[in-house]
Amino acid sequence: MNIEGDIIASIEKAIAALYNTSDSQQVKIEKTKTDFVGDFTYVVFPIVRISRKSPEQTAEEIGQYLKTNASFIQDFNVIKGFLNLVIDPSIWLNYLETNWENTSFTRPSKNEKVMVEYSSPNTNKPLHLGHIRNNLLGYSLSQIFQHTGYDLIKANLINDRGIHICKSMLAWKLFGNGETPQSANLKGDHLVGKYYVVFETKLREQTAESIENALKGNFEFTQANIQNRYSDTLEKLKTATEEKQIAKLSDDIKEFVRNNSNLMIACQDMLRKWEAGDAETIQLWKKMNDWVYEGFNITYTKLGVSFDKYYYESNTYKLGKDLVQEGLAKGVFYQKPDNSVWIDLTADGLDEKLVQRGDGTSVYITQDIGTAELKFQEFGMNRSIYVVGNEQDYHFKVLFLIMQKLGKSYAQGMYHLSYGMVDLPSGKMKSREGTVVDADDLLNEMYETAKEKTIELGKTDGLSEEELNNLYTQLSLSALKFFILKVDPRKRMLFNPQESIDFQGDTGPFVQYTYARIRSILRQAGNNWQTAITATALHPAEINTIKVLYDFPAVLEDACKDYSPAIICQYCLDLARAYNRLYNEVSILRETDETLKNLRLKLAHHTAETLKFGLNLLGINVVERM
Repeated sequence: MNIEGDIIASIEKAIAALYNTSDSQQVKIEKTKTDFVGDFTYVVFPIVRISRKSPEQTAEEIGQYLKTNASFIQDFNVIKGFLNLVIDPSIWLNYLETNWENTSFTRPSKNEKVMVEYSSPNTNKPLHLGHIRNNLLGYSLSQIFQHTGYDLIKANLINDRGIHICKSMLAWKLFGNGETPQSANLKGDHLVGKYYVVFETKLREQTAESIENALKGNFEFTQANIQNRYSDTLEKLKTATEEKQIAKLSDDIKEFVRNNSNLMIACQDMLRKWEAGDAETIQLWKKMNDWVYEGFNITYTKLGVSFDKYYYESNTYKLGKDLVQEGLAKGVFYQKPDNSVWIDLTADGLDEKLVQRGDGTSVYITQDIGTAELKFQEFGMNRSIYVVGNEQDYHFKVLFLIMQKLGKSYAQGMYHLSYGMVDLPSGKMKSREGTVVDADDLLNEMYETAKEKTIELGKTDGLSEEELNNLYTQLSLSALKFFILKVDPRKRMLFNPQESIDFQGDTGPFVQYTYARIRSILRQAGNNWQTAITATALHPAEINTIKVLYDFPAVLEDACKDYSPAIICQYCLDLARAYNRLYNEVSILRETDETLKNLRLKLAHHTAETLKFGLNLLGINVVERM
């Protein structure tokens, strides 16, 4: 059933008949705004050159033609050049009769392969609130693409090597005294994260005085090239007047000192040993990474996300280095006297970018180049979507441009879903200081909050201990997921755990409660209502709910096109509100007219199945009893 297609075809016939033209018209319609009477609106301004009449006259003529010749148009009204069309209620009744048993809303195959890469954690710290938004966006987007008809691969690139990983390794080696997750009674990712903070704490202690002196100009570096860069930066700092510029130059000087410290020199030496395959370094790296993976898997299971393919930067950086050599041979990259390899993107409005250090070790973008190539070799996908926070916007502009300049055919299909950071009422999180909101702690807090709110509202009657535990778990996850996903991914957001669990607000528990209410009605009704729908007059609340149900396939396509689970969240809210309005305005179980009762139970069933599917796209499970 395609109401829009029928309307467009009828409007095209009207234009041809009324204005004696065979010109093909690009007719477009849209949903009528809620302030006006109607279901669909046609804007006539583009065809007044053909009608040679005012917009109002043109709309009136087309409306009259449709009302006379299109049986599914019940009425129309004209507001200036806007023709608002009212669909005959029998069309909505027919839609319900045809679709009420539908429990699968997956769209036909598009014969296109898409990879969504998300999570991408570092093995030097546990997952935190920022990772939660990343995982929820990536998993939901994967669900949306898959059910919109794409061949979907969910990928996770593990950042398991590099200088940040060596920080945790070195701190554990120097200060850990052989501590293990078992001896510390900590998840492995928490233990490794602890030593990342230890490293930064020790580094601050070691460099505090030197940084203070360097900012005053009282510091000398042993390496001439570093000393020259420090002197240039210091001179710029002395004359800088803008606050942002002063902060940036001060940070540059701090990094010069940090990188020249004994701890950072030892860390850089450990990275060189790792890339050279030093047995002791590799053994330590494997041991600590294994601790982290075990911890990650526990969190992923709690969060309800999964992956089809894991990539590891330790396996892709070498391929990236091979592509750097390929780029050198093609003249895409160039080499400086210190043997470091760069690309000059100033002509493209960007900067020069380091792609390999002078000592031959790779940088972050080197392994991303290698991973992009490996992904395409293995899957040959049409699109590769990177779910990464907007602090990496510049990085992905550079990466995509590099792949284009290397002549990679898949470069045009690379897309960065750039999402905003997550803040808490207490402010921004910082990994170095250990002030991040741990994902496991947040999940536990959400569970306790869901439990407290549910007991407070008296929604626990008649449920066993097992059912209650499942209820608290699913409510807490729905609250967390819905609150985060309902915000446009591109926007920065403030997450408030208390606000997310509200059975009356724009929340996951509200939608879940609507579903559970419908399931309760259907259980009480038994199975005597599953007979054919017969013609009857529809209540406005029934029409409104059916119209929302009809919209779902288009909403699914829009969410996919816009890379936005927020569109699905809003739809679930709209459908839940429409059904609750229906529930409050008409009788269902107490209805004495069996025809109406039969229709309303079918409508309830279709609403429940649609809500269930919509929540599933968000990674949210429904609960049958509340």
